[in-house]
Amino acid sequence: MKIKYELLKKSGNARYGILYTNHGSFETPMFMPVGTLATVKTLTPEQVKDCGSGVILSNTYHLWLRPGEDVVAHAGGLHKFMNYNGPILTDSGGFQVFSLAKNKRKDIVEEGVKFKSHIDGKSLFLTPELSIEIQNKLDSDIAMSFDECIPYPADYEYAKKSTERTLRWAKRGKDAFSNPNQSLFGIVQGGEYTDLREFSAKETVKLDFDGYSIGGTSVGEDKETMYKMVEDGIRFLPTDKPRYLMGVGDPIDIIEGVIRGIDMFDCVLPTRIARHGNAFTHNGKINIKNAKYKEDFTPLEDTCDCYACKNYTKAYIRHLIICSEALGGTLLSIHNIRFLIKLTEDIREAIKNDCLLEFRKKFLSEYLKENDE
Repeated sequence: MKIKYELLKKSGNARYGILYTNHGSFETPMFMPVGTLATVKTLTPEQVKDCGSGVILSNTYHLWLRPGEDVVAHAGGLHKFMNYNGPILTDSGGFQVFSLAKNKRKDIVEEGVKFKSHIDGKSLFLTPELSIEIQNKLDSDIAMSFDECIPYPADYEYAKKSTERTLRWAKRGKDAFSNPNQSLFGIVQGGEYTDLREFSAKETVKLDFDGYSIGGTSVGEDKETMYKMVEDGIRFLPTDKPRYLMGVGDPIDIIEGVIRGIDMFDCVLPTRIARHGNAFTHNGKINIKNAKYKEDFTPLEDTCDCYACKNYTKAYIRHLIICSEALGGTLLSIHNIRFLIKLTEDIREAIKNDCLLEFRKKFLSEYLKENDE
């Protein structure tokens, strides 16, 4: 079946709703853990579920190269291949491709993108049709259109041509889409330009996708610009379909995104910073490698209900990280993912009670107290 979004409550522009999928129904706003290579790094599927995850994300580009979409298809699809029985979203591979394309004005052409594999340097060419074909074979619940993530800053003429090409790619991808059990999201681009964001949103909506994403943010721009990018695109999206802000996982950005009408977020941030010894807390990020935690036998956060906080101390996790033991990264990843998912749970309650702006004020007053990363 196709996914379905039900809007249950609005508070300002913030939305509380339910996303119905082939693998269960889940409340929004939600944070989606990232499992790039068909695994959320250092965690088992059971541990991810225990964090309260709804949808998780996997990466088309990486799975195309290893093990290959045909291998995943022969395994019975991505859910069976990675033993995850919850909903999965696959991104288009576009973000990785554009970061690998050396000369964006030369290697990004109307047909697709020329680039070299990050594994062996082999020349590759990815098109909207091929991206969709790969995702159809991966059999995720949600597939993403192939788009260009416009760099920041970009001059107006470049952004305009890129936005128009992304729309043509969106139509080509939709025409090639052939998996009846899968949903397809369109992506709004336009860079930092208000008129291009409006144009992209309106034209993408005309193609009638199952959901819509705001793309091209969190690519080096300041926070004010990022929030404006979201505002400029989201106001033209339909209210009866989910809205997804790609690649955003900073706690403050999640709150600000929800206030502007976003339903879904994803980011590698919680697991990436975990592997470097960093943990989210309500009083800011902490670096567990700091000497002050050597004999700190308290949890990462007293109020956290995650497995790591219920069973282990800062001192022990610090010991694991200092000794490069993989369990340290696992425990910090569990905590960080749970922190962001719990944040969205609290945000949902604030929307229900019409107190999201008060929630933001209280969260910021605590979160900005300490940051020893």
